[in-house]
Amino acid sequence: MPSSLLLTIRFHDGRYHGAGDWPPSPARLFQALVAAAARGKALPEEASAALSWLETLEAPVIAAPAARLTKAFVNWVPNNDLDAVGGDVRRIGEIRAGKAIRAHIFDANTPLIYCWRFEATEETTPLADRICAIALGLYQLGRGVDMAWAVGECVSPDEAAERLSEHGGSIHRPGENGRGNSFECPASGSLESLARRHAASEQRFKTLTAPAPTKKEPNKTKAAGQLFTQPPKPWFRQVAYDCPPIHLLFDLSPQGAAWPFVRVPALVERLRDGAAEELTRALPDKKALVERIFIGSKDSSDADKAARIRIAPLPSIGHQHADHVIRRVLISIPSDCPLSVGDIEWGFSGLELSDIDEATGEVLNDRSLVRATDERMLGHYGAVDEKHSRRWRTVTPAALPERAERRRIDPMRVKEEAKNGAERRCEIECASSAVVSSLRHAGIEQTVQSIRVQREPFEARGARAEDFAAGTRFSKHRLWHAEIEFQKPVPGPLIIGDGRYLGLGLMAPIKEEPRDAFVFSIEAKPPIAADQRLAFLRAVRRALMALDRDHGGDGVSRLFSGHEDDGSPARSGTHDHVFLAVTTANDRLSQLHVLSPTLADRKSKLNSSVQRSFYEIVRKLEIVRAGKLGVVNLVELRSNPYNSGLVKLARIWESETPYIPTRHWKSKTDQRAWLIEDVVRECARRGLPRPGVELLSFVPSTKLKPRANLRLTFGVPINGPILLGQEAHFGSGLFRSSDL
Repeated sequence: MPSSLLLTIRFHDGRYHGAGDWPPSPARLFQALVAAAARGKALPEEASAALSWLETLEAPVIAAPAARLTKAFVNWVPNNDLDAVGGDVRRIGEIRAGKAIRAHIFDANTPLIYCWRFEATEETTPLADRICAIALGLYQLGRGVDMAWAVGECVSPDEAAERLSEHGGSIHRPGENGRGNSFECPASGSLESLARRHAASEQRFKTLTAPAPTKKEPNKTKAAGQLFTQPPKPWFRQVAYDCPPIHLLFDLSPQGAAWPFVRVPALVERLRDGAAEELTRALPDKKALVERIFIGSKDSSDADKAARIRIAPLPSIGHQHADHVIRRVLISIPSDCPLSVGDIEWGFSGLELSDIDEATGEVLNDRSLVRATDERMLGHYGAVDEKHSRRWRTVTPAALPERAERRRIDPMRVKEEAKNGAERRCEIECASSAVVSSLRHAGIEQTVQSIRVQREPFEARGARAEDFAAGTRFSKHRLWHAEIEFQKPVPGPLIIGDGRYLGLGLMAPIKEEPRDAFVFSIEAKPPIAADQRLAFLRAVRRALMALDRDHGGDGVSRLFSGHEDDGSPARSGTHDHVFLAVTTANDRLSQLHVLSPTLADRKSKLNSSVQRSFYEIVRKLEIVRAGKLGVVNLVELRSNPYNSGLVKLARIWESETPYIPTRHWKSKTDQRAWLIEDVVRECARRGLPRPGVELLSFVPSTKLKPRANLRLTFGVPINGPILLGQEAHFGSGLFRSSDL
C-alpha cells in the first residue's frame, strides 16, 4: 500500500546559517536525525535499522519557505594553531582568522517539509514509525545556532500531496532525466560512512615516537611529534532537483504539411497510440510501462500522472497574420519519466499521419514526423529560459472540471431559456474556481492574481472553445478559454485542464511591458497607524535598496538610494530616484505606492535599462521589516490599482498629505504668500503648468518650515500622480483629484 513519510521541521528563528544552497539538503537532515538518535557514541540498534531503511528510499520532495540570502559579515575568531606563536596564549590575537557568516532569512512560521514515498507493509511501517520517533529528538539543522525541532507523520499520498500544495512555499522535486539543482541525498552506505567518519575523528591526532640512536649516528636524536589525519568524508549521492522537462520538437513533413487547428485531440491520439505501438513492438517486456507513460489509466496516482509524457501540437502563432494551423508537435518528457529519452524519441520519429479515403483507398495528406532543426517556435510558448511570464492565455481551450460546465440552451428555445446576468456571473465564477483547481492538478503551484474566462478566443485567428469538442470525451460546455496572471513569472510550456494530455489547455505567454508604478496592499498585524507613515516609508526604502543590491551585486544605484556612487546626495537638477507614498483608511496605512521618477517629475528622463531595473526590482517587493512596526506583508494590486483618484485626469487637485516647502522661510516675508510662491515654483520645476493655489489649512512655524493643505487648480486637465515639496519622495505633498 503506497504511503508517505512526512518530516516537518520548524526553526526557532527565521535564519539558517548552514553552508550550501537553500533549502537544506536531505543529507543534512539525515545527519541531524543520526545526531538526534545517537546516545553518546552509540547508536541504538532500532534507530540504526530505521535509518538504514530510510537511506534506501528514493529522494524526497522538499517544500521550503521563500528565503533570501543576507549580506555576509566577517567574524574574527582564534585559529587552532597556538603552536605558531610558541604556545603563548597571550599572543592569541596574532592568529585570529576571519570567518565569513551569511544566513538565509525566511518566515519562521512556514516550516520545511520532506516527503518520502514508500510501500507500507508489516516490515516497513514500524521502521517509518521509528523515524517519526527519532525526529522528535532533532534539536538543530545547520550550524549550532540553527535551533530547530521536527515532527514526523505517516500519511496517505493524497494527503501528502494536499499538504504540499497548501504549503505556500517553493516545492523541489527530484528527477531522473535532465539537469537541475544538485542536492546530496542519503544512499545505501551513508549511515555506515558517518559511523566511520565519527570513529576516525576521534583519532585524528597520532603521537609519533622518537627513533632510537643508531651506531652510525649515536648522538643524533629526532624529536617526537604529532600526525594529523583528516577523517574520511561521508558518502552521499547527488540527486538533481527541479529538473525542467526535456523538450523534443518535431515537424510535420513534407515541408508545408499542416493539421487542422480544431482537430488537436485527434492528432494527439494518433501520435500517442502510434508511438506506444512502436515502442511496445520493440520493447515487449516494457509494455505495461509504455502504456502507463503514454496512455495512463483511471487508477493512476498523482505521481504516475506527473511522469506521463505530454504531446502538444503547437499552432503557428507569434504574428497577427499567423494562421494557427498545426505544423509542429512538442513532446515534453518529465525529468522523472522512467523511459529513456532516446527510446521515446525513436518511437515518434518517422510516424506516419496519412489520411486514407475509406471508399477508394487513396492516400490523402501524406504526412510524417521528423525531428525539427528550427526551434524558434518554442519561444512563443515560453519553453525557453528567458521566456518566463506572469500572464498566460490559452491557445487551445482548457477542459475544466464538470462543475465549470455551462448550462445548455436548446437552440429551439433560445429566448425562453436565455441566461440572465446573475447566472452568467455564476458560471464565470465557477469556471474561474475550476481554473485554480486545474493549475493545482497540473503541478503549477504559483500564486494566482487574476483569472479571466470566456468562450471566444483571445486572438483574431483563434477558434471558439466549443469548436474543439468534436471527437473528444469532453462536452463543449466544459471548454473555456482562460487568461491567467500569476504573482511571479512562470516558465512554459503551460498546459492545464483535464484535456492536457490531448493537447487542450495549451497556453502562450503574454509579453509584459515594464511598468512605472506599483500599488501594494499593506497587510500588517497590528495595523500601522497613519502617524507612522514616515517610519514605514523609510523601511520600504531600505527594503528596496537591499533588493537593488542583491539584484545587481555592485552596490545600490541612485534610483533607489538618492545618492551618487561616492555617497553624496544626487544633485542632477531633476528627481531621479523613486517616489514613495501611502494612502490611509480609518487612520491606518492602507496602500503603498512606489512610483518611477518619470511619473512624479515630468522633466526626469530615465534610460530604458534604468526603467527596466525599476520594474524588475520593485515587483520583487513582498516583505518589509519595519523595526518596531513589525514584519509587514505587501500584496501587489493589479486590477485597476489607481481607482483612488491619485492618477485620474483632472483640473482640481487637493492635498492628501501636507505640503512642505522646498526653501527656508525668510522672516520679513508673509508666510502664506511665500508658501504659495514656493508651490508655483515647484510645479514649474516638475514640468507642470502654473496652477491657481488656494490654502485649505495652514500651520505657521518660526523654527521649522510651515506646512499647508492646498487646492491646486490648473487651466487644463492633467494626469497624476502629483507629489510636490521637500519630502515628496516620502509621501508628503501628495494630491488627490477632486473634480466632480
